[in-house]
This record gives sequence, structure tokens and C-alpha cells, in this order.
Amino acid sequence: MDTTNDTTVYSREISGIGTIQLRPLHIQTDIKIIHDWVNRPYATYWGMQNTNLEYVQEQYQEIIDTPHHDTFIGTLDNIPIFLMERYKASKDTIANYYNALDGDYGMHILVGPPKERIPKFTWHVFSTIMAYLFSTTAVKRVVVEPDINNKKIHVLNKRAGFQYYKEIALPHKKAHLAFCTPEQFHNAFAKENLI
Repeated sequence: MDTTNDTTVYSREISGIGTIQLRPLHIQTDIKIIHDWVNRPYATYWGMQNTNLEYVQEQYQEIIDTPHHDTFIGTLDNIPIFLMERYKASKDTIANYYNALDGDYGMHILVGPPKERIPKFTWHVFSTIMAYLFSTTAVKRVVVEPDINNKKIHVLNKRAGFQYYKEIALPHKKAHLAFCTPEQFHNAFAKENLI
């Protein structure tokens, strides 16, 4: 998938906060901030603790060069606030753990440290990502495989409508396998009057 241009792929106005936008990752200009984020103590589940800039750049160049995988930067009023990876599940290792359908897409998110406290910041990021994923015709279901010990992401996943299916042993972690359809996402948000 081509992520080499500067085009904003998704934009969402959040009342009282500002505009969250999604754009492709630009390795040369974004890698320093990504290196900072992945080395923060809270990013332990990202698996890049104590790595140097060159290593992080190599890893993200490899991801960018991988077919069926996209990497995005989310911004709030043009300031980077999160990283999101999207991949076609049937073309990924995760397909070895369940019967992957053609419209299944996985995603990983890493939220940057906020410069100031913003109410429901992480939730706004997460909900924007989900809204973006389901705004594309290719995505029929989102699959996630969070580390079983990552309690914060489980709360967000369930709040957004993910149904947890089973535990799986990936090469680098023990994880929950969970799925969310557009209907589950919209129903979960409707309960909170968020959409």
C-alpha cells in the first residue's frame, strides 16, 4: 500500500478539543518523534524499549515497504499525537491463528505523551481510528491481538465494541484475539451517545 504522499486520509472535528487528522507516516521527518514515543516507559508493549534511532527507522522502513501494511501519524491541530499501523489480516502472521476473512484488517496504536491533560484524550484517538477504519470500503471487520497484560487497551477495545474470542500464543507474546464489526462499533458508541 502506498503511504508516500502527504494527503490527509481522514479528519474528525472533536468539540472543545480540535481536529484530529490521519496522514501517512513520513520516515525522514517523523522517525525522531516515533523513536521518542516507543522508548517511553508506558510503551513497553510496543516492544522497542531501549532501541536506538537507526533500529527504529529500519523497523518502520521495513513496515512501509511491506505490501498490505500501512503506517499513519495522527495529528491534533497539526501536532503529532499518535501512531497507527493497519494491516490486512489474511496476509499477516495473525491468519495462522484463526480463519481470516478478506475484509479483516488488524491495527496497532501508540498514543504519544500529551503536552497537556485533555479529557478523554486516548478515547478520542481510539474512536477516531475506529471511525477511519470503518469509513473505508475494504474494512469489514477489525481484528486485534493485544498482550493479555495490557489492561488499558482491553478497556478501550471493549468500550469500542470488540468481542474477545480466545487467547493465543504469538511468537513474541501471549495475546487476546478480538474482533469488531461496524455494527458492534456503532452500537457501542450509540450507548454512550458518542455518534
